[in-house]
Amino acid sequence: MKKNAIKPLFLALAGGVVLAGCDGLGKMAKNANTITYEVTPKPLEEHGDSISITLTGKFPGKYFNKKVAVAVTPVLIHNGKETALTTRNFKGMSSQAEGTVVDFEKGASFNYTEKIAYAPDMQISELHVKAAGSKGTTKKEFIDVKVADGTITTPLLVMQDDKPSLASDKFTKSVSKTVSADIHFNVSQSDVRANELTKDDMKALNAFVKEGIDLGYTFLNMEVSAYASPDGEEKMNAGLAEKRANEAANQIVNALKKAKITAASNPEFAKKSSTPEDWEGFKNLLQKSDLKDKDLILRVLTMYPDLEQREKEIKNMAATYTEISDKVMPELRRAQIKISAEKTSRTDNQISALISTRPDSLSIEEILYAATLTSDLEAKLKIYQTAEKLFSNDWRGINNVGYIYILQNKLADAQAQFEKAAKIENKNAVIKNNLGIVAHIKGDKSKAAALFNDASADKNAQYNLGILNIQSGDYVTAVNNMSGFNTFNAALAKLLSGNSEGALSTLEASADKDSALGYYLKAVIGARSGNQDLMSNNMKSAIAKDASLKDKAKQDMEFQKYKTDAAFNGIL
Repeated sequence: MKKNAIKPLFLALAGGVVLAGCDGLGKMAKNANTITYEVTPKPLEEHGDSISITLTGKFPGKYFNKKVAVAVTPVLIHNGKETALTTRNFKGMSSQAEGTVVDFEKGASFNYTEKIAYAPDMQISELHVKAAGSKGTTKKEFIDVKVADGTITTPLLVMQDDKPSLASDKFTKSVSKTVSADIHFNVSQSDVRANELTKDDMKALNAFVKEGIDLGYTFLNMEVSAYASPDGEEKMNAGLAEKRANEAANQIVNALKKAKITAASNPEFAKKSSTPEDWEGFKNLLQKSDLKDKDLILRVLTMYPDLEQREKEIKNMAATYTEISDKVMPELRRAQIKISAEKTSRTDNQISALISTRPDSLSIEEILYAATLTSDLEAKLKIYQTAEKLFSNDWRGINNVGYIYILQNKLADAQAQFEKAAKIENKNAVIKNNLGIVAHIKGDKSKAAALFNDASADKNAQYNLGILNIQSGDYVTAVNNMSGFNTFNAALAKLLSGNSEGALSTLEASADKDSALGYYLKAVIGARSGNQDLMSNNMKSAIAKDASLKDKAKQDMEFQKYKTDAAFNGIL
């Protein structure tokens, strides 16, 4: 009878030993709710095609049994699927398992950051922390803890509004033209010698006048600047220089009158000036000369500000002065003539008529300019194709054909044009920007970024690089690259970088301010800044423009904290 009584007691004691052996793990599982977790950001956010999660946890003091190990795994639950992040292992002070040791008395804090690739079905998701403990061969699941909702996807609103670059024309309504010539005089003389009128620069002046008459130039004025060399008495030189100005001006004015240039009859046409002693000209010629004592003479010029003393000191250098008289002084006895005229271009109506009837009579600048006179895309395309045909070595017409193809979504045709243009100008920023757009549209972001960076001289390329910055999650750089542009994307970049006020002002100045997405983004700005009126009013306008945005807003975590607001919920 005693034996039978002892057996149950023994079994009970043995069971007690087993329970005691598992008690540490069981107690930790029971009190798993004392482990704290915090997630940043919250809700989760998509940036650069991924979700970055920073998880901070804390095991309290006197919680972690010395012989227990715990594996902590964050898990994103989305659309019935689970995406597990990296498991972190922890262990008690006496555990033989792998992991970070947790002090029993003090407990321990831990944190880590991890990125997971974003998938569209992660927009509606939950982040949970799953923990499991083990002690020897015994394992136990801890409580599953939800730590965050997901996912804010506002960066995905970015528009692919890459800005192609058009090569500009250099057409001007009028072109100023100037020609210069010199008339030289004998010492102490002011009469114009016949041989001076047959020199090359005077022939060029005469040709300029003839061209102006043939092409209908408007002759504006003539400037005559006459000089005397700095040898001789200053008062006499003053009168001599003035006479030279008058004689040279009369000679040219009379020739212009004979050519029937009416402007020459105007007394104000010829503007005359004279310099009695051309020391500045003397200095310049001396510096260019090969005279052996020129440095000494140049020092004399600085040492003696008095003109008479200066001339006397130079004349004291007998041999050198003879050489100066022969080589330098004759060049200073002159009158410089400059005639200015203006060539007026064809009128817009004339250019528009000729582009259709006689395009070969137009210059490349006129043809490129003709394209700016119409808003019709097909008409522009034909004009640029004409430029390419008539001026095949000019990259601009070729590029601009590709520009129109981009606007028409003819990507392959556009690419062929830009590559053709690059064979002529392979370092051109405009062409590189356009090739960057082709790469971007085709999904090669790395190549696109390289081309946009190479084309940094083109403002459009900087903007396009800003789109890539948004897509990669670099919002501050995007704001900098989009500086000066008022677009939806520029506003989005400012919002994502934390500048709600700047985002709103940029958006209001953009062409998208009254679009469905423009209103939607303003609603997001209202939500982020706590302005419920801004949020609600713009959400109404967005849905009125595009009813599909109602369902989008219902799933958008930007509005999570307003989902229980009756007024806002009524809009959705």
